Amino acid sequence: MATVSRKAARPTRLVTCPRTGIFTDGGCSPNPGPGGWAVVVVQEDQIVEEWYGGDPASTNNRMELTGLIQALRYCRDTENNTIHTIYSDSNLCVQTYNSWMSQWAAQGWRRRTGPVENLDLVQQLHQLQQQCPHIQVSWIQAHKGMRWNEYADELVARGRLQAK
Repeated sequence: MATVSRKAARPTRLVTCPRTGIFTDGGCSPNPGPGGWAVVVVQEDQIVEEWYGGDPASTNNRMELTGLIQALRYCRDTENNTIHTIYSDSNLCVQTYNSWMSQWAAQGWRRRTGPVENLDLVQQLHQLQQQCPHIQVSWIQAHKGMRWNEYADELVARGRLQAK
């Protein structure tokens, strides 16, 4: 008779969420469709500010970019802002900010494969990057139970509802 060993299932390991930073998110349901974006400013695990908005006809990428733009405006316009990292769960936003848009600007806002999508937002993002050179944008994994990313996601849903 064979014996079966059963090990207790391990709970999913959650990645530690940063205690200080600006967390952004955006999305649509369906995509394209009504969308929402959100910004949560956190210092030592306490919310300093939060805001969100929406658009009745948008895309996931436009809402993610809008959240990042709103966060950068906060950094530019807030005196004594000591937070220098913005977290986004959008790889598109992080790559656009950190790698792609400077090259696109140098190429007359064209990619090798054609026009830059959401150019109006990317150009705003580029201008804000020039105004806030000390701000870093870092990727954070979505839907892994990270407190402030999940909270920003909840605010996106509110923004989406408000936009309908």
